Order: sequence, then C-alpha cells, then structure tokens
Amino acid sequence: MNINIHQLIEQGEGISVEFKRASTQLPDNFFETVCAFLNRNGGFIILGINDDRIIEGVNPNSVEAICKNIANLSNNPRKLFPSFLIEPESFEYEGKVLVHAFVPISSQVHRCNGKIFDRSADGDFEIKSDVQIKNMYTRKNLLYSENTIYPFLSESDFVPGIVERVRKIIKVNRSNHPWNELSNEEFYRSAGLYRKDISYGTEGFTMAALLLLGKEETIQSAIPHYKIDALLRNIDVSRYDDRENIRCNLIDAYDKLMNFVAKHLPDKFYLEGDQRISLREKIFREIVANMLIHREYTNAFPSTFTIYKEFVETKNANKPHVFGMLYPTTLQAFPKNPNIAQMFTQMGRSEELGTGIRNVYKYSKAYSGSDKIVFSEEDVFISKVPLQSPDLENGGLNGGLNGGLNGGLNERQQKVLQFIHENEGIKVKDISIQLNIPIDTIDKQIKVLINKGLIERRGSKKTGGYYRHSAMV
Repeated sequence: MNINIHQLIEQGEGISVEFKRASTQLPDNFFETVCAFLNRNGGFIILGINDDRIIEGVNPNSVEAICKNIANLSNNPRKLFPSFLIEPESFEYEGKVLVHAFVPISSQVHRCNGKIFDRSADGDFEIKSDVQIKNMYTRKNLLYSENTIYPFLSESDFVPGIVERVRKIIKVNRSNHPWNELSNEEFYRSAGLYRKDISYGTEGFTMAALLLLGKEETIQSAIPHYKIDALLRNIDVSRYDDRENIRCNLIDAYDKLMNFVAKHLPDKFYLEGDQRISLREKIFREIVANMLIHREYTNAFPSTFTIYKEFVETKNANKPHVFGMLYPTTLQAFPKNPNIAQMFTQMGRSEELGTGIRNVYKYSKAYSGSDKIVFSEEDVFISKVPLQSPDLENGGLNGGLNGGLNGGLNERQQKVLQFIHENEGIKVKDISIQLNIPIDTIDKQIKVLINKGLIERRGSKKTGGYYRHSAMV
C-alpha cells in the first residue's frame, strides 16, 4: 500500500498509528497492537521508530527474519485467535530500514495470547469484564453482516471442488503462503469463514463462507434477494443489448463479471516500462472486486454492473463509513466485509486494501483519455469509470473503444491484434505463417481492425507494406 510515511511520523502515535523499536527482533507486544487494531479501527504499525519519533531503523540483517516472524505468527492461533494474516513490507527512509505493517479492521473479535485488547488514543489496553467483551461482540455483529453464523450450513452446501480450487489459486499466487499447510478445517477458521460467537453461544460457517463458496440454491435460500445484473446498454439504453444475471457464489461471480468485461470492452496496448500490461484488467478487476467485497448483502437493493457507450457504472448496496466522494488523496481504507476482502486479496484478485481505487485513477487516463472517475459512498455506492474522453472526436481512441463496444472483437481478431502489437512492422504473409491462419482470413481480420482504428498500414502497395498498432490507440 502506498502510504505517506512522513505524514504518519509527523502525525505521531494515535488510535490508528503505532511506532515500535525493533533493532534485531520483533517486539514482545507487537501482536497486542495487532489484536487491538483488528478489534477497533485498524491502523499502521511502523517498526524502527521510537516513541519520540526518532528514526532508529531495523538492522538490515534482521529484516527478513522479522517479516517472516510476523507472517507466521499472525497465522498461528496460539498467538492470535482467530488468526488474521498480516503481510509486512520493508522500505528505506532517511537512510534507515523500516518495517511497515497495515492492519485492517476485522469483523471478528480477536485475542492475543488468550487476552482481548482494544485500542484508544493512549495505546493498547486489555478488556477483561464480561460486559466489555459482550459489547465488543455486539458492536462487531451489528457492523458486519458477513459474520452471521448459519449453524446448519455445512461443507455439503459448498460447490464441489471449490475449496480445493480456491486453495490452489492461493498457492499459485503465493507458494509459501501460511494457509498452504493447513487442513480445510484450519483454513476455514484462519480465513474467518467458521467462527464461534461466545456472546450468543452459536458456532458454524458464516455468511462470508456461504457467499464465497456456496451453491447457488443454498445462497438463494438464505439470501433470496442476492443477485448481480451485468448489462450492456450501448444501443438499447432503455433495456439492454446483452445481459448476464449472476446468482452464483462470489468466486464464480468474479470470473463471470470479468468475462463480461472481456466480451464487451477492448483492451488497449500499453507498456509499463518494458512490460506489456492489460489496462482493461488493471482497471476492471478493481471495479469488479470492489463490487463483490464491499457490498452490504443484507440489503435487498440490486447490484448492477452496466456498460454504456461513454462509461461503466456500478451500483451496490452499502453501509457507508463516510459519506460523499472518495479520492485517492483522501481515501480511508475501510473494508465492509473484511473476511471476504482478505480471501480476494490472498487469491490475487484484488490489491491490498485501499490500493484498488488508486489503480483505477492511475490507469484510467491511459485507457480512455479521461480521468473523470466517480466513487460516491452513500447508502448506495456508485462508481463510474469513463470509456472515452469528452475532449476527443469520434474515431481514433473513441473509434477503438466504441468499436469494441459495438460487439467487441472475436477471438481470432484479438489474436491478430495482439500479434501485431507485439511484432510491430510485420507483414501479412508473416502473420499468416506465424499464426497458421490463411492469408485471405488474415486480410479480413485486418480490415476489421483498421476500420476500428486499432491498427494502421504503413509502406507502399508496391512493396506490400506492413502493419502496426495505431498511433491513436
């Protein structure tokens, strides 16, 4: 996560900021602060700074061991229960090495070494009385519906093979992930999908587990209003040109929404350094993940993902933390469903909390020519991402985007386009040989790509000429 270290240091310690000395080892009270942040509002822990804001640094030879210790202990239920994976980062500041850990607010009540800690502006404190503990459980239950326990929900209600698929994705995304060595039962508890509520005496799988892993019929029996409408409204704006009605679990819903995006939105050629990246994926995986992670699922307001000619708009039921417009410079990371958010992050389907909106702003201008983005947090959360710049005439960039919207490119056209992007200056004959596609067929695909403004022809007819991606795209 991009944070302003200087600003945090100037701000000093408070309810959401903690400094700790850590020259060669992890401080003994580190996880007391982690526990307190999880139980209160979340926060930032910076190792290598003392209480007087003096930068002492962490011994560079100890950084790797300290970071590994944080990750391992955060997944150890004997240290932190329920466990909550914390992933620290090291960085240089004023010639010293510091270690930074962001701890999000959790929807559960956590214990460190069997004790419950809370946070105030003066630091961490242990809560001991039954009344204080019950009040914390009540506050969490009222704030986070994903914690709702379904005592009769079982693994037989999950889509067959989905748990193994999720765990495989996590392992591919991070081969040394602490969850990789856990049994399924330990995995559920560590991920916050199975919990015990001591204030009410109930125990079982949660709404988060149901939404992430459940069969469609099971989800509908418990949350009958749950659905996501994906709509294309390019020509018939009063109804739709294409529609996908999604009622499956969130793991599969993510794939369906991203497939809908790929079907109807073009992907622009873009280099970040010397690496080709997909702007479409960079932007819309954040939009899709944001829809699924932060929705208030007890609210019957329908969730929609709509592609118009000029922009993509999403609408989601919301339990707002703040009201009004969200901007990267003023964004306060606050997960509405922390366990669902954690699962998406560990699968690599979303960035660390708070980074997603920043990525949309970062890449929007390159994708559409416009950065007129809307993230509005009210009782209904609305996002709008532009697909074209209002400053450009039809054709060029807009022609490429609108061409994609008017039916998109088929698989072969996408293949030819990508090949030309990666082999600028290539001739038709060579494209045909390399892709093993007849020249006549290549000619037809190239005409489509030229008409959409995605590629252009260079050179004389006499020499045959060659093709390259359009300078306008």
